[in-house]
Amino acid sequence: RELRPGPRDEPRSNGRREEKTEKPRFMFNIADGGFTELHTLWQNEERAAISSGKLNEIWHRRHDYWLLAGIVLHGYARWQDIQNDAQFAIINEPFKTEANKGNFLEMKNKFLARRFKLLEQALVIEEQLRRAAYLNLSQEPAHPAMALHARFAEAECLAESHQHLSKESLAGNKPANAVLHKAGGVAERHEGGRDPPASHAVPNTPHRSPPSDVRAQHPQPAGQQGHGASPHTGLPPGSLRYTSGVRGGL
Repeated sequence: RELRPGPRDEPRSNGRREEKTEKPRFMFNIADGGFTELHTLWQNEERAAISSGKLNEIWHRRHDYWLLAGIVLHGYARWQDIQNDAQFAIINEPFKTEANKGNFLEMKNKFLARRFKLLEQALVIEEQLRRAAYLNLSQEPAHPAMALHARFAEAECLAESHQHLSKESLAGNKPANAVLHKAGGVAERHEGGRDPPASHAVPNTPHRSPPSDVRAQHPQPAGQQGHGASPHTGLPPGSLRYTSGVRGGL
């Protein structure tokens, strides 16, 4: 009887099955909640890097990861030490085409500083969001503070627009001048709901009459005489002229 080799008896190379090894995917993220422009930059940069095939020459998410790793190892703002370290050589790749420029090092260091500032801002927001989630903090739309925040945002936006229109109006822009007057009316309506300032609430003070000797030298016109008794003293008009001690002495 002829024996045929079964599936278990098939020869294997080196006694093991050949397995396809997939290259591990690079994964790095900062959950900033969309409060910064970091993720928008990452999407645009990765799209350009993948489409052109220049994954090392175009700065994107991978370079940011190695930049943060270099800062952790060498320290804050130690850009030259990070660039000279061989394990962070990927950071130097996007700048190779600019190496012939005179201000190459200054331009490179400024870019790294700006990039790290953006990453640092996103990391701070990520930490605050994580802390808020840990404390189970949330914003209640019905809370009075939310209405106050929305009103303050409207007033702030209106003030910025008013300032811009003022500059345009002073520069001689007639349409901006017309819009400026309309914006002034809107601002007055916004302030209409608030209490008037203390400077506008002036109490009604009684009218002070001049001294008797002064009134004697400047008698009232004929049309203003004979209106009855004084509301404060109850005496007829003109009687105070002859009650002053100065007048009597004369």
